Amino acid sequence: MRILLSNDDGYFAPGLAALAQALSGLGEIVVVAPEQNRSGASNSLTLDRPLFLKTAANGFHFVNGTPTDCVHLAVTGMLDYLPDIIVSGINHGANMGDDTIYSGTVAAATEGFLLGIPSLAISLNNFEGKHFDTAGRVARDLVERFIRNPIKQPVLLNVNVPDIPHAELKGFEVTRLGRRHKAEPVVKMQSPRNETVYWIGAAGAAADAGPGTDFNAVERGCVSITPLQIDLTHPAQLPAVRQWME
Repeated sequence: MRILLSNDDGYFAPGLAALAQALSGLGEIVVVAPEQNRSGASNSLTLDRPLFLKTAANGFHFVNGTPTDCVHLAVTGMLDYLPDIIVSGINHGANMGDDTIYSGTVAAATEGFLLGIPSLAISLNNFEGKHFDTAGRVARDLVERFIRNPIKQPVLLNVNVPDIPHAELKGFEVTRLGRRHKAEPVVKMQSPRNETVYWIGAAGAAADAGPGTDFNAVERGCVSITPLQIDLTHPAQLPAVRQWME
């Protein structure tokens, strides 16, 4: 089993170290992660400057680019083989509902999926980050399931783990993405040079968080597993737009 790991929090992040430790012994593990925190980078590729691949003291490789850059570079240029699976994470904070659009963690897994490789994005539910070990055990369980019973087609799974001890988990639940309210307003401040600066506001609260959603599963102490697809076409609107164009 050849496993490629990445993330969006940077190669130094505790979640990535916990993930590598949790998956050790399952196969050949290669880590390629961003040089710095690139949370919120989404699926961006770096096209305006060259990328550099370097190796840290712990053996992790890092790239001066985005999570998507890391997986793309690893699969299409660094490795002389296709990984059997790609695991991105463990993200420090949830990636549920609308978060998946912006998430660099999900983007790294998405790039693997687009390259035809089964991919998982693993996130710990809150920013306290008390139980990376729980998310690590969940990641190992899912990879072991894949080894025993591979899914026969490329798959992209978004996994969110409650930040609780592993013994307190209520199980696994296959879910759909929920939805959030719109984000909080930007935060306006004055810099030390008396310039007006803005911070992006916090994500909105969960709006669509009923039974069957990722929000609901995690709130009840379950691991949420959501299969994602990359098809932005809105089929229901095709007839309306064709008629509008006549």
